[in-house]
Amino acid sequence: MSLLARAEALDAADPLASYRARFLPAPSVVSYLDGNSLGRPLAATATLMDEFVRDQWAGRLIQGWTDGWLEWPLTLGDRLGEIALGAAPGQTVVADSTTVLLYKLARAAVDARPGRRKVILDTDNFPTDRYVLEGIAAERGLHLHWIDTDPTTGIHPEQVLDAVDEDTALVLFSHVAYRSGWLADIPEINRIAHEAGALTLWDLCHSAGSVPIRLDEWGVDIAVGCSYKYLNGGPGAPAFAYLNSSLQSSVRQPIQGWMGHRASFEMGPGYEPAPGIRALLSGTPPILAMVPMHANLDVLAAAGIDAVREKSLQLTEYVLDLADEWLTPLGVEVVSPRDPSRRGGHVTLRRPGFEQLLEPLWSAGVIPDYRRPDGLRIGPAPLSTSFTEVHQGLSVLRDLAEKHR
Repeated sequence: MSLLARAEALDAADPLASYRARFLPAPSVVSYLDGNSLGRPLAATATLMDEFVRDQWAGRLIQGWTDGWLEWPLTLGDRLGEIALGAAPGQTVVADSTTVLLYKLARAAVDARPGRRKVILDTDNFPTDRYVLEGIAAERGLHLHWIDTDPTTGIHPEQVLDAVDEDTALVLFSHVAYRSGWLADIPEINRIAHEAGALTLWDLCHSAGSVPIRLDEWGVDIAVGCSYKYLNGGPGAPAFAYLNSSLQSSVRQPIQGWMGHRASFEMGPGYEPAPGIRALLSGTPPILAMVPMHANLDVLAAAGIDAVREKSLQLTEYVLDLADEWLTPLGVEVVSPRDPSRRGGHVTLRRPGFEQLLEPLWSAGVIPDYRRPDGLRIGPAPLSTSFTEVHQGLSVLRDLAEKHR
């Protein structure tokens, strides 16, 4: 069977194939392979946005806050926790950006372990994670212990075991490495950190909506993630934070705003944190930016995260097969895990000079993601990407790679 025939057969047998029609078309795009960076918009999202502006915003004006908007950070958080994060109610909140939530939660975590001066993180984590921790370390007089990770493999439990000790306050890693797609072993790393008395903070940006997550089951302390990748929340969509219920009375975030107060509208003197997960809020919630999440969570709930993961693995396996047959002979290296149990939702291909291919790829309607110095990330989103679309995109990449050898 040819590679194209295989793609057509996989599409014909795909139980999620009908979901592609729920996304708005992009007429100039032949192959969108960047779902791991920005998800495509649902048609239902456009309808919801229009209805919200016309009916709720224009129709109810400030009354909308008491109609339910004030509770959206919590109600959407609970729904996200149930559908995608394996989190019981009262532990997830939607608010702020990923960077702001990382700061709030990491700063709160180290303050909850007084006397401990060490924070463990890895050298290949997403820049925001590293930059935020550098700033917190400078503020609080902490020592950053860097684990030197191979960008083709990611963080391993053995590395954490060698680094963690009784002086460790926090360990921070990504569930799926942004560069290689390496899927970390959260349960085992949590176990190692907890035995030393440290807290764990996980970045879920590249796994939420693509990889099944079991935060409660895995004993995660804290997690942060974005909603504009596989959750299709749109550019700059608000992030989410998870704080295990066992820590909500002891972990106090530092940005004390009126929405995190126990009685926001009393507006009295002195800050008193609200009970539970609401204490993670600071300022006025970005309600308009939360509207797409209602449509996105409906779709993810209907499809089921396990079915999404099964198709994601099939898509990335197909990318690997195309790369092996078409691109490896052209000097392209696959730097993502071959083992499906350690592979997230994208595949990274590497060859010097790939940056020169971006403009011709885009001109041909093929949109992958580029990460310096020489990596192309192929991120097919299971609900909006077909196998034939992957075949089309990689065939254009093959022809350009041959032309620019």
